[in-house]
This record gives sequence, C-alpha cells and structure tokens, in this order.
Amino acid sequence: MGILKKLASQTAIYGLSSIFGRFLNYLLVPLYTYYFSAAEYGVVSEFYAYAGFFSVVLLFGFETGYFRFRNKAELQRDVAYSTALIFVLVLNVAFFGLILGINTRLSAALNYAQHPEYVLSFALILMLDAIASIPFARLRAENKAFRFAGIKIIEIGVTVSLSLFFIIACPKLVQMYPQSALNTIYRPDIGIGYIFIANLMASAAKFLLLAPQLKGLCWGFDRVLFAKMWRYSLPMVVIGFAGIINEMLDRALLKYLLPYDAQTNMKMLGIYSACYKLSILMSLFIQAFRYAAEPFFFAYADKSDAKPIYAKVLKFFVIFCVFIFLLVTLFIDFFKYFVGEEYRAGLQVVPVLLMANLFLGIYVNLSIWYKLTDRTLLGAGVSLLGALLTIGLNILWIPEWGYVGSAWATLACYGMMALVSYLLGRHYYPVAYEVKRISAYILLGVGLYGARGVLPVSEGWQHPILLSAELLLLYLLIALLFEGRKYRLFNQPR
Repeated sequence: MGILKKLASQTAIYGLSSIFGRFLNYLLVPLYTYYFSAAEYGVVSEFYAYAGFFSVVLLFGFETGYFRFRNKAELQRDVAYSTALIFVLVLNVAFFGLILGINTRLSAALNYAQHPEYVLSFALILMLDAIASIPFARLRAENKAFRFAGIKIIEIGVTVSLSLFFIIACPKLVQMYPQSALNTIYRPDIGIGYIFIANLMASAAKFLLLAPQLKGLCWGFDRVLFAKMWRYSLPMVVIGFAGIINEMLDRALLKYLLPYDAQTNMKMLGIYSACYKLSILMSLFIQAFRYAAEPFFFAYADKSDAKPIYAKVLKFFVIFCVFIFLLVTLFIDFFKYFVGEEYRAGLQVVPVLLMANLFLGIYVNLSIWYKLTDRTLLGAGVSLLGALLTIGLNILWIPEWGYVGSAWATLACYGMMALVSYLLGRHYYPVAYEVKRISAYILLGVGLYGARGVLPVSEGWQHPILLSAELLLLYLLIALLFEGRKYRLFNQPR
C-alpha cells in the first residue's frame, strides 16, 4: 500500500538525518566518557535531565496544537503558525529574563555556586530550542523533510566540531604553543563547561538557519484561535511533563536517593546515563518515526482505510524495534566500547532500557486515540498515571537496587502506559491491532536474547559473534516468513 511506503520514506528521511546526526553526536559519548570522570559526566546528565522538564513547559504543547489546527481549515494554516510562534516566543523571552534575574541564587541552590554560567547557558539553549520547535513543526507539516534534516545535521555537526575543538584540540594546541592567542579564549578550568558552550553555539546556529521561518510573526495573532489552541494544548503539557518524568526523572533522583556520598552518587549517575546512551538506536528510530508519524496520523485520519493502516504501521514498527533490540543486545560486546571502561559496570541495564523504549514506541503509536478524538485530558491522565508509577518505583527501588531499579521502573512505566492506552483506545477509537502477532515478535526477541546467554559458545560456527549473527538472522527469517507472504515486503501489489 502506497501510504505505508510514503510514511516509511518520510521516516527514512527523518531517520537518516537523526541517525547520521545523532551518530555524530553519539560519538561524543566516548569522548566524554574517556576524557571526563563518571562524576563529571554526572553533572552533564543532571543538567540535561532538568532541561527535559523545562523544554515541555517552554513549548506548552503548541507544537502538537499547531498540527491539529492547521488542518482544520486551509485559511487558518498561516494564522495558526503565527499564533503559535508568537506565543512561544513571548513565553521564552520572559523565561530567560527570569533566569537571568535569579541566576546566582538558583545556581547556589543547585550546588553550582562556582559555576553560574552552567545555568545561564542552559537557559539560553532552552529558549532557542523551544522557539525553533515551531518553525521545525511547520517544515514537518509541509513535508519539507530534507530542509528539516539538513538543519538538524548542521546543528549536530557544530556541536561535534566544537566539542572536539575544545576538549581535544585546544589542550594540545595550548601545550604546543603556550604563548599563542588561543590562551585568551581557552581556559582548562572550564572543563565540562565546554560541553554546554558547544551545545549553546549549535543551538544559535540552528536558530539562524531557521530565521527565514520567523517571517511568520507578521501573519498576526488570532485570539480566538489561540484560546482553542490553548485548551487543546494544555493537557499536552501535562502529557509532555509526565513523559519527561518517565524519561528523565530517574537521572534527577539518583543524585539524591542513592545511599552513598555525594561524589559516589554523581559517579553512579554518570555510569547510568552513559549506559542509557547505548539504547540510542532505539531512541533514534522512535524519534524519526515520531517526526513522520504525527503529521501523517492527523492528515490521514479522515480516510476510509485509516484504522487498518494504523494497525499495520504498529506491527511493522514493532518488528523493526525488536530487530534493534536484538542488534544491540546480541552484540553488546561491541557496543560497550562506546563508553569508557569505568562506565561498563552498568551494562546490565541496557537490555531493560531497550525494551522500555520499545514499549514507549508502542505507546506513541497507540496515542492516536486521544489525539484524533480530542480527548487529550484522558491522554494526560494516562501520562500522569505513568509519572506517578515512575516516581513511586524510583523512590522504592533506587535505595535498594541503585540505578538498576531506575531501569526496571522505566520499563514498568512504559509497559503500563502502553497497556492502559490500548484498553482506552479500544473504547474511544477502536483499531484492530494484531495484538497476538505483535506480542509474539516481542517474546521472540526476548527469547532469542535469552538463548544467547545459555547456548554454548566455542570457536568455529559457535563463535560468540557468529552465534549472535545467527540468532539475528533467524529473527529476520521468521519475520520475513510470516510477513513477506502476506504483504510482499510492504504490501506491493501482487
């Protein structure tokens, strides 16, 4: 079916940009974990956890609100864009002004009184990124995937280049040329602060590239439309905030709930955060899918075959996610070298986090029931339920199991949210998902991963790498056997 191919092609474009760009960014993980201690990397992880919470509030759900109302009437598209853009711009300028005024006290409260520039840098990054989200949403809605992808790649390219310059090149150049002008712009005591500086300059570059999209500010502000977007988007803030709690709260809580001294807690936080990065392939695919699927779901909702298409999308989505799960877990002896040796103590959480992300992706697919029926309050309720479970399980399990408890809490949360969303969707927007087959693929993936741990290994055909490749190939053959006959590799005409 052509529509599935179109969605797949859009996902591929977003995915290639995300995968290529994030892969470059992913290469920074070895850089950070080989050049900085786990405790230092824990500082970076903590700030990114806080940034996740603020990014939801500073966008206020108007990205999804724009998607929803731009399709209501052809004449509203420009006005919907300008209304959303003006609101997000004003909100973020006010936010930065507030942080600028309380920066000293806020930095001291976070135990970073010696580095107030950390807080200020992140406030600027958050402001620029939030404002840029609305122009990015317009590019997605207009299917300008290549421009979207190009800007994203440039942003990450700037981050990577500056990180390499500040962390690797500058120390060597200063040592070789101690009297050079480089000494005036490079200070070794800044340390991990250069990670923040690189990200800030990349966000600024992205903002400049999106500057032509800001002409939409002149299209006016519709108060009536704004009120509608506000009512629709407000529950999305709750959903987004709860989602960030589910995704990031563990890294914020580890610092305070681990039963060790402050330095050891930051070390554990750094180890967990680095190992979390090893689930990046799953996260990349889900992000790429999200970019393509959200406007697709809204635009295709009125078609007669919408529900069968949504069911097929979820099934193929799960098939590919299980493949990613197996790729990373079966070849973990290769992927572990992407983090420094000090961080590999936490590799046991990687399979759990990969499976958690798989269920998050299922939830993203299932969430169409409340987005298409405007029952965002109910959707917010599901997210809040997940957030409460995340908070409760982290408080209960972190003191007992450490960061392993955080990983299992993440899996429990996303699994519960997917189940509850499916049950509510059956009532409000019933879609005939192939639950048995989807479940079978997930169990097959877990079973093959388990088999890798119990099957004997030796040289020859039972060499560990060959055994992993055989198990991965077996999964692909099974999927091809069951899906290829029916759909002819994505429903090509018979």
